[in-house]
Amino acid sequence: MKPLLILFLFLSAATYAQTPPKPYGALPSKRQLAWHDTEVYGLIHFTPTTFENKEWGFGDADPKTFNPTDFNADQIIKAAKAGGLKGIILVAKHHDGFALWPTKTTNYNISQSPFRGGKGNLVKEVEQAVRKNGLKFGVYCSPWDRNNALYGTDKYLAIYQAQLKELYSNFGALFMSWHDGANGGDGYYGGAREKRSIDNTTYYDWKNTWAITRKMQPMANIFSDIGLDIRWVGNEDGHAAETSWATFTPMAPDGKSVAVPGQANYPQSPEGIRNGKFWMPAECDVPLRKGWFFHANEKPKSPETLFDLYLKSVGRGAGLDLGLAPDTRGQLHADDVASLKTFGDMVKHTFANNLAKNAKLKLSNSRGAKFNAAALLDNNKTTYWATQDQVHEATIELNLPASKTFDIISLQEYIQLGQRIEAYTIEVFENGAWKKVYDGTSIGAKRLIKLDTPVTTNKVKINITKSPVCITLSEIGLYKKTA
Repeated sequence: MKPLLILFLFLSAATYAQTPPKPYGALPSKRQLAWHDTEVYGLIHFTPTTFENKEWGFGDADPKTFNPTDFNADQIIKAAKAGGLKGIILVAKHHDGFALWPTKTTNYNISQSPFRGGKGNLVKEVEQAVRKNGLKFGVYCSPWDRNNALYGTDKYLAIYQAQLKELYSNFGALFMSWHDGANGGDGYYGGAREKRSIDNTTYYDWKNTWAITRKMQPMANIFSDIGLDIRWVGNEDGHAAETSWATFTPMAPDGKSVAVPGQANYPQSPEGIRNGKFWMPAECDVPLRKGWFFHANEKPKSPETLFDLYLKSVGRGAGLDLGLAPDTRGQLHADDVASLKTFGDMVKHTFANNLAKNAKLKLSNSRGAKFNAAALLDNNKTTYWATQDQVHEATIELNLPASKTFDIISLQEYIQLGQRIEAYTIEVFENGAWKKVYDGTSIGAKRLIKLDTPVTTNKVKINITKSPVCITLSEIGLYKKTA
């Protein structure tokens, strides 16, 4: 072979080894990647409804009803942080229409209550406590307003948009702007006490309303039943489906056209849609107690239950949004604080030590030096291993320095290039032979596989058996659940 040809082939191979794979399918935005990093966050419900011992306020409660005896935002946020939550969304206005900040848009707001002598701003107090404790802040302002006399008329939209603008302007950078699908029905409506129905696909002019969000809070992920950034998982049980795709195409009821806000194909929400048009991962929302608002006769979920939900939400590439309900003092009950703390410790201690960190890796294929095995165990989501373009199946064998006992296996794709892997198996070496312990489909941002019983071995094999394009994988972990 001629020297020039040898040099050309050498340089071509070296260049290829530094060339990243081409992206596949819908991709996450910068704000969505930041949301994936958040993983677990909270949704605080605290309005006059708390003091009425209801789940939904009718909109007729006297503002003086809102009178916490010892509101303490720092107590709430510290408890959330101890639970491992990295963000807080405050319900700044629920369906009852009561605004927790002194808004110019309605008299039905916190300035009409005894709170802080009528000079209080609960949104600001929570926001300041959130930031002081190093968490992210977001807001939920319900589009439905059971108090406002103008709801259902063409004059209400300007009020709602003005409320969003106030919230976007006065409380710093937001990581989420949260909206749900409860729209229209019976309410107080300024004393009319009637039922008002609206077309929730058109009434709020979501295209232009959410344009306000994009302009004023470009890093705020918009959550609603169908996105735009984060979709509802389709239940309030706190878990995604076993197979979980971050891509989604919201469809209208005809099953043929893309939906507009207010419409959603709920049957597909828990699993997502493989090769969907948009990157639209799922949020798994669930109250810490039975209800979203505090009720003295309820108890919080146990730490074991919360850990299981963590595995079935964050561990399926989704986010866990945990409902927090302050009591009539304006604090989280001691039972809630204790449950959060134990849950947070379980997650922290379980994932503190990656038992695979010193493993030697044997790969069936690698793209080159920049995308080699070291990326899989460097605890850095910005690096990744990749196969060559034509290689859509691969095997990763982990050889541990000594036998380890574990019951959780963690896998993470490099989602900046899309969700690629569609099928894989995991084997462990026991009694001189390979034994399959898991058959999987999706991976995505994070896949946490909880084995039925712990295994003890010094060899683990991951067989990626189906991908439409070359494979990328960012992290591998082996963990033992810690009580």
